[in-house]
Amino acid sequence: MTQFRKALAGNSIIVFDGAMGTLLQARGLPAGASPELWGLANPDPVRQVHEDYLRAGARVVTTNTFGGTRFKLPAGTDIRALNAGLTRVARQAAGENAFVAGSVGPTGHFVEPLGTLTMRELVDAFARQIEGLVDGGADLIIAETHFDLAEAKAMVLAARQVCDLPVAVLMTFEPGGSLTGTSPATFADTMQNLGVDLLGINCGLGPEQMLDLARDFMPRIDTPFFIKPNAGLPRLENGVTVFPMGPEAFGEAMVPFLEMGAKCVSGCCGTTPAHIAALAARAEGRVWTKPQPAEGRPLVLTSRARSVSIGVGLPAVVIGERINPTGKKALTAELQAGQFGEALRLAEEQVQAGAAVLDVNVGAPMVDEAALLPGLAKELTARFLCPLCLDSTNPKAIEEALWAVPGSALVNSISGEPGRMEELGPLCKLHGAPFILLPLAGKKLPVTATERIAAIEALLVKAESLGIPRRLILVDALALTVSSKPEAARHCLETIRHCAAVWGLPTTLGLSNISFGLPARELLNATFLSMCLGAGMAAHISNPSTPLPREVGLASEVLLARDPQAGRFIENLSAWKYGGGEGPAAPKAQARVVTTLREAVVAGRREALLPMVEEALAQGRKAQAILSEDLVPGIMDVGVLYERKEYFLPQLLLSAETMQAGFDRLKPLLEEGQEAQARPKIVLATVEGDIHDIGKNIVGLMLRNHGFEVIDLGKDVSAERIVEAARESGAPVIGLSALMTTTMVRMEDTVRLLRERGMSQKVMVGGAVVTDAFARSIGADGHAADAVEAVRLVKRLMDA
Repeated sequence: MTQFRKALAGNSIIVFDGAMGTLLQARGLPAGASPELWGLANPDPVRQVHEDYLRAGARVVTTNTFGGTRFKLPAGTDIRALNAGLTRVARQAAGENAFVAGSVGPTGHFVEPLGTLTMRELVDAFARQIEGLVDGGADLIIAETHFDLAEAKAMVLAARQVCDLPVAVLMTFEPGGSLTGTSPATFADTMQNLGVDLLGINCGLGPEQMLDLARDFMPRIDTPFFIKPNAGLPRLENGVTVFPMGPEAFGEAMVPFLEMGAKCVSGCCGTTPAHIAALAARAEGRVWTKPQPAEGRPLVLTSRARSVSIGVGLPAVVIGERINPTGKKALTAELQAGQFGEALRLAEEQVQAGAAVLDVNVGAPMVDEAALLPGLAKELTARFLCPLCLDSTNPKAIEEALWAVPGSALVNSISGEPGRMEELGPLCKLHGAPFILLPLAGKKLPVTATERIAAIEALLVKAESLGIPRRLILVDALALTVSSKPEAARHCLETIRHCAAVWGLPTTLGLSNISFGLPARELLNATFLSMCLGAGMAAHISNPSTPLPREVGLASEVLLARDPQAGRFIENLSAWKYGGGEGPAAPKAQARVVTTLREAVVAGRREALLPMVEEALAQGRKAQAILSEDLVPGIMDVGVLYERKEYFLPQLLLSAETMQAGFDRLKPLLEEGQEAQARPKIVLATVEGDIHDIGKNIVGLMLRNHGFEVIDLGKDVSAERIVEAARESGAPVIGLSALMTTTMVRMEDTVRLLRERGMSQKVMVGGAVVTDAFARSIGADGHAADAVEAVRLVKRLMDA
């Protein structure tokens, strides 16, 4: 065990250091310069900052490597050497009496399907940085200010690839979740599946605003928790960004986190050694106890935006079985052609019917599963919020699919087949992927409960020898058909009871297997489901659209006290009538049928939209009418769903890209003859010194969808260039973006230069650190918190 892991296991609070960038600016770092490159060339000021924090009472100093990946540094930079050099500076300051945390910040890029990078490319970039942090003598690796779950996961995978140092991951949240729709609970669940040593929140908010977010964590975790807020919310004073909370006020505001069980505490933007001294004084002498989840720690599956808990005594989870080519000619034909339309239709049908997890099997003849399974996983991830169950007998297909999902997918399955546990078990552990344990060894089926329990026990021993935690294991009780093995159901029930009572392990099974070859299968399946739930089964792989098993399952949960106040039962069956056909649960669920252009935009169905556009044109509709009467209203509907938190960034982007595809088809027609219309222009730019452009790019995409001509100047753009572009183009509105507190002040440069030159352009500002108050203080005409609000604000500004 490393010394830092020993410290985490102890009962003392660990205080980290505070902000770095503003303190370096006070020591000569030029505005807009790379803190990493400048710090490498000027190590003494960096060392002085570390030493100041140590004197203030910090036990951990954080390296000046936040932007130390190839994505943030000039081409040709020796990434490993830079990170090693800056880590050595921190190591020299810390000596042997303090710890050094190697800082890894966000890259500013998304992985597929939100962006263009693959998970492996992102892992490789992080690995080069972490190699340098290890070379320089870091005691732990800490990911900070990440806002996408997939990127946070990539950092963990990279750290595991390079070293065995402790790993901490801090994510940045808005009050409603992260930028890409991840809640604190889902972030915590995913990180715990990955086995990180420390998790928490940093940046974006002050202590008061972080309190509710922190409370969301505590019932979920038994991993030490780290809280790192800003010194309040930023504002501009005399051309300088300041954080209003002084050291004593900050220290006092951190006491609730100490009381709720935070193991590690520090400060982010705006905090100084004085803030850390005030915090250390309040942490000194406090005894920390390891958090205990409110309901134990069940097995949890996650997507980017949702957690699904599977555990003994919890409501049973339906794993939709329909995306499986066996017996499905249409699905088989599409998979063989590399197409996913039928699979996506089956996915939507099952989600609407109540499936919490989607089983995904592409095992058709003449199909390359290793290419198709990850491809379909990406498509499903882009469209649906639910976690996936990756179902294949091909280990390579499972591996590739695990690299394609942002959260914790379920692997179906690991059996006693020679070498399968050794091959897939460590892979599941690496990716934090729970798996179904199938009690099969050799070619003989274990018919009796005694045989199954013996097979399960042997596999559990093997898993333990490989260091695979039991929290990742879901046991298949192995439903065999009662038409050929009359006692199969009874042995299944005994297996379920044993797993729950003796090992505390959750169980599942393929429900329809029990009734194969018999009449009234739905009745038999429903009856068996009720018995299995009574025995303690936690999940079942089944068709969620089949009414009777669904209704009986909901009723059984009420009678087993697994549905508090009968909430799910009432929600789904309040209009139920005897005979199954008139209640909301009775009709077979149907995938949403997209019949109009507007619906295609809302659903993000590019494959449906383009033929519909062609049909509309063939019928004589004008391009401008299609755009203004169908496509634009559709994207406005999407904006409403986004604001209501029914859609998140992945769905927003999918719909926006669908809309863009339709617009691209219409554009040549709009530019012809009578339909030619001048589109309103807007200049967009990320301000000088800032190299983050994710938010700006999303805003630009949404504005184009709404008919604007976007002049995108890119990132790190000077005020002079922005103002000149506005003058040359005649654009009435300028949109400015900044992600860092050290660069947000550059927004005022643009506003000031516009006024000095007597220009009348309106200025909209946005970015993670930008607030309404800041916008007003610099004379901007409005602040947009997200892309949807940006479109609305630009329209208001143009009307004005």
